Amino acid sequence: MLRSLHVEHYVLIDSLEIRFPEGFIVLTGQTGAGKSILLGALSLLMGAKADAAMISDGADSCVVEGEFDGRGDAALEAAVKAEDLDWADGQLLIRRVVSRSGRSRAFLNDEPVSLPVLTALSARLVDIHSQHQTLLLTDRKTQLSMLDFFAGDGELLSAYRQTWRTLQERRAELARVREEAARLKEEQDFLRSRHEMLASAKLREGELEELEAEQQILANAEQIKESLCAAESLFEPETEDRQSLSSTLKEIAAQLEKAGRYIPSLLPLAERTASARVELDDIADELAAVNARTDVSTDRLTEVEDRIGVLYELMRRFSAATPAELIAERDRLAGLLDRCENAAGNMGALEKEVAALEKDLAKQGSALTKARQSAATPFAAEVKSLLKGLELEKAAFLVDLTPVAPGPDGADAVTFRFSATGTAPVELARCASGGELSRIMLCLKALMARWTKMPTLLFDEIDTGVSGSVADKMGAMLSRMGADMQVFAITHLPQVAVRGKAHYLVEKSVAGSGAAVTSIRPLDAEARIQETARLLSGAEITPAALANAKALLKEAQS
Repeated sequence: MLRSLHVEHYVLIDSLEIRFPEGFIVLTGQTGAGKSILLGALSLLMGAKADAAMISDGADSCVVEGEFDGRGDAALEAAVKAEDLDWADGQLLIRRVVSRSGRSRAFLNDEPVSLPVLTALSARLVDIHSQHQTLLLTDRKTQLSMLDFFAGDGELLSAYRQTWRTLQERRAELARVREEAARLKEEQDFLRSRHEMLASAKLREGELEELEAEQQILANAEQIKESLCAAESLFEPETEDRQSLSSTLKEIAAQLEKAGRYIPSLLPLAERTASARVELDDIADELAAVNARTDVSTDRLTEVEDRIGVLYELMRRFSAATPAELIAERDRLAGLLDRCENAAGNMGALEKEVAALEKDLAKQGSALTKARQSAATPFAAEVKSLLKGLELEKAAFLVDLTPVAPGPDGADAVTFRFSATGTAPVELARCASGGELSRIMLCLKALMARWTKMPTLLFDEIDTGVSGSVADKMGAMLSRMGADMQVFAITHLPQVAVRGKAHYLVEKSVAGSGAAVTSIRPLDAEARIQETARLLSGAEITPAALANAKALLKEAQS
């Protein structure tokens, strides 16, 4: 239940702090006093869309904070703990802050929560019935959801909806696979010819770079060979009167060693000369090996240039910048051809899965239909019984179920039929007046509150279109509901207002700055008589109205 409400800088509410008791609570006030503003603040706390226009002039942000008592609600406790939030023994403080940018932040017991989490949790705390919801009573989907509430088929419906979603996903996937398979089949010959062209080329990474390097050598092989031979001959001269470089360095090292007997500083030079001779011998060996490998072969040059030509032609044909892109295209084409080959198998598996899901859906839909059929008659009887207490003693209320094509909510269409006189009930939207719709909605809300064990229910002018003794009986029904739960009713009817365990007045006044300000205050016994008299007589409160107000309050409270 809602223990208290704190509001700052919300539209016309500058600052408001109010506590609420258990039971049936009424809120009254002049038209335009700000009752809808108060309702909007509570809706914001429950997860309604935030807007910077909600913030009072001159303020940077607005804050709405509500303290709720959720003790004893095991489902709510499980939901809070499932989000890893502090249960705090059921004392839940929910706060919503809206900034000038229009962005909002939400908190539960001072821990940040996302808007979807706030909405889900608050739906277990408060049910707000706004005036437009009475009109939704004529909507088939709304009627179906009310019957489901009464039937208690939530688990069946949840399982059915999950199967429905999975079936739609598999059907969409099957359609995509079929479309792709048809397209690939048309392109299969073309894809295969292009793949074979690339596969037969035996492509490998880095081949083009290697070939171009080899082509550079082969194209200049004669000049390279000439230079290598000249360099090699200088290591090993052909004339007898000249020593090789190796022999010369060996002799130099020997002479330096002899001199080093007398000048020790020459010995390191001898070692360096010996090292240079070893290095030059290695160079000579490598030079000889390169010279031996260097082949002046026009046949190999032609072969290399032909291969390079093949690679460049493939790159042109496939719009590839490198052989690596050709290899990627070859692998992509291979994957597409594999999908062509496997398409039939994939389609077969998906078709079996779709058929199995359709069978499951039909079974679950049948169970859902049976649950609804079993609940339809007792549901109608419950509503009819409550309507009798609201001066619709002869009213007929029926619930018709008709089969339809399976959809996300099952394979049933629900129609509420009503007749105020009890004869020839017709579709609710075609026969019920505004006052009758209000009474029917109150009966349905009373039942739903009982089914869902909702701790707090708020009605915004649920009594629209009724008056006199009917209004008195609606007030009595709301009062009875307040014995089991906390019920708020925004009303203009004195017959309803006097039934409240507590009465709050919403007022609009002008602040010192000249701005209009909305406030709310609880009424004591005397003030309650004055407000009831105003509801009875209007702006001018007459002695007769005061006497009537006292009598109404005394009768209602007794």
